Amino acid sequence: MLFHSQAFILGFLPLALAGFFLLGRLGGRAWALAWLLAASLFFYGWWNPRLVPLLAGSIAANYWLGQRILRHAQSGHATPARRWLIAGITCNLALLGWFKYADFLLHIAAPNAPLLSIFLPLAISFFTFQQIMFLVDSARQQRADTDVLTYATFVAFFPHLIAGPIVRPRYIIPQLLAPDIAVLRAATLTDGLLIFLLGLAKKLVLADTFGGFSDTGFAAPAPTFVEAWYAVLAYSLQIYFDFSGYSDMAIGLARMMNVRFPLNFASPYQARNIAEFWRRWHITLGVFLRDYVYIPLGGSRSGETRRAVNLLATMLLCGLWHGAAWRFVLWGGLHGTFLVLHTRSRVALPRPIAQALTLIAVVVAWVPFRADGLDAALAMLRGMAGLSGIALPKMIVQALPLLGEFATPVPLLPYLGDARTLSFPEVSACLVLGWFIVLALPHVHELSERTRGWALTAGFAFSVQALFFAPHVAPFLYFRF
Repeated sequence: MLFHSQAFILGFLPLALAGFFLLGRLGGRAWALAWLLAASLFFYGWWNPRLVPLLAGSIAANYWLGQRILRHAQSGHATPARRWLIAGITCNLALLGWFKYADFLLHIAAPNAPLLSIFLPLAISFFTFQQIMFLVDSARQQRADTDVLTYATFVAFFPHLIAGPIVRPRYIIPQLLAPDIAVLRAATLTDGLLIFLLGLAKKLVLADTFGGFSDTGFAAPAPTFVEAWYAVLAYSLQIYFDFSGYSDMAIGLARMMNVRFPLNFASPYQARNIAEFWRRWHITLGVFLRDYVYIPLGGSRSGETRRAVNLLATMLLCGLWHGAAWRFVLWGGLHGTFLVLHTRSRVALPRPIAQALTLIAVVVAWVPFRADGLDAALAMLRGMAGLSGIALPKMIVQALPLLGEFATPVPLLPYLGDARTLSFPEVSACLVLGWFIVLALPHVHELSERTRGWALTAGFAFSVQALFFAPHVAPFLYFRF
């Protein structure tokens, strides 16, 4: 069940909200959380009911481990707490590794061996990270004691279960423990609904439109210069609006139920350096990597060389977390290299130049992230460098005859149109509008109340139209990770 499907919006969500607030009024917090947990498990089991026992078993095991670790830590028994913590993290990573990386590691060890073809459970990367944070926070005594119902609701909470944001236990669990968590508040419900609808518009109107351009562009066996750049620029907008839209929808859904999620996007393409980009892009993942990977590795405490190694290791793990493929490792390695170069740089560039260089680095790194494999990524990079030729529509060559000396005139670039066969000017106009939105406009959460209200109203109008008239419902990109 997708957030942007009619089944979710017209069926599941109204029932989930009605049951949550009704049981909260009649039976109190425990009954409301029990309903929310049941609804979340139903939501998760919609794709494959057989996976529900896996999620439930993971929740039960990690709750038991977390409570045991916390009791040892509170009693001053640091060594047993540490041993249980190591055991818990190992078990979580082993479970994730078996389902997500077994075939990848088998192929590395024995390239000719038949693959195991293990089915990847939905959201296992996200709920594994959530529970590792719970175990670590237990050892650090950075969370309060909690009952199993509240913990299970925190992990399975459907707004963030499938693709984040990756929220800290000590931030969300106290909200679920509040006695008035299930009290209906019209202002909160309305605010959450409007944020949800804005995210819905980002997904259906913007992300899916640019996805059509990028999919056809990346399908080209040897894209030419303009085709390659249009495809990569379109994908950069697709993944931006797709995941930003999902994050807004998750924030809005949680807000409807009186739970506040942290902001997950803050205009990342406006960043002036790669470190600032990661403080703006998928903020909760960046915070997790910093606090639970980079700093425990030593951070920047042991000199520049060790800092560079820690940055590279963290970003390689970040790439591998996104998928069991070398192209994700390459993407993570590129970002790790960018971060190392940034820490070593002592040159202060003017803001427009710094922003442009950062954006180019991010866009180029998206190529292996999106391509079907390393060979396809190399073909796209060759096209972006102009090594596969340059082809331009006849209208441009006719307007500027000198271009015909080095560019092949074609009636229409074959990989720039989507299923509706948009013309070159229309595709160009869509890309210009998309990049204007991400580069020139402030983040919606930074707008004034009045301006934000107009933006949300427009989002509502577009999202409703797209919801009922879109030809298909494309899953969110981060569902694959």
